[in-house]
Amino acid sequence: MKPAAAMSYNIKARNQGCHKLFVILCLLFTSLLLLPNAYGSSDETRDYILWYRNYDSPAIRALVELALKETPEYGAFRLVRSQELSQGRVLRELSRKQSRLVDIANVATASERERFLTPIPIPVDGGLLGLRVCIVLPDKLPLFDGIHTLDDLKDAGIRIGQGIHWPDTPVLESSGIQVVTHSRYEILFGMLRNERFECFARGVSEVLYDLEIEQDPNLLVEPDLLIAYPMPSFLFVGPQDQETAQRLQLGMERAINDGNFAGFLKDFYGRAIKVLNLDRRNIIVLDNPFLSEESHNIGRLTQEDLRRRLEVLSN
Repeated sequence: MKPAAAMSYNIKARNQGCHKLFVILCLLFTSLLLLPNAYGSSDETRDYILWYRNYDSPAIRALVELALKETPEYGAFRLVRSQELSQGRVLRELSRKQSRLVDIANVATASERERFLTPIPIPVDGGLLGLRVCIVLPDKLPLFDGIHTLDDLKDAGIRIGQGIHWPDTPVLESSGIQVVTHSRYEILFGMLRNERFECFARGVSEVLYDLEIEQDPNLLVEPDLLIAYPMPSFLFVGPQDQETAQRLQLGMERAINDGNFAGFLKDFYGRAIKVLNLDRRNIIVLDNPFLSEESHNIGRLTQEDLRRRLEVLSN
């Protein structure tokens, strides 16, 4: 019997009602109730279609594989790379009951996304996505001299490039920052080179990987500025796919409990913390009014705990 017996089990509602400790107990207990074959795996291999941007990211692909490996009672699995869909398209496909273009996507959360999709409410990078540095062209570096506050940033006339469907865009715009957008992540690098904007703001957890892929010596990380706002990055699945939602959350909870999640964070993000010198940057903190109450609390707590986590990751 497959884990699909959890057809009436709504993970989103459960997360809203349970205290964190109770959530963990719920997960462990319901995994036994809902999985009659908990001590024997199915011979059938399940394909999980992961959004291509996540599949191509070593860190996110490794995390999804970790969560799936932590839950062998659900059976064997294989990760499959999705078609090259924009972020807006991938969210629409996830929301469709019959679509099999994608099963899992990791994106920054927003209250609207949580209403029509099912989030796994554990920040995949420990909250680092809400810490943004600027990819810039060398001749634009002088523009950033002496920027310490939000007013300094706006007065300098610095435009920030972002994806049109990214939830960062309204966060930046609501703070009065000029934002230039495009639907495709790859196109934004060309727009930066063509001086359509001065800063391509990228998360601390992703910027070094971006530059390794681009292999362009004329793209630099601006050394002094750090823009910070609550922006938890979750795994999302379709609203009907409760089996996958439960498997991913149970797997991530187990990885937290057995220490594998901490190892994942250090392996994939420890280097970025050191290389980017986050503790010596000028930090501009922005509000994010577009989060659900639960996600805002998660984002606030990860920011409050930021210094300790950065010290751990950098050692």
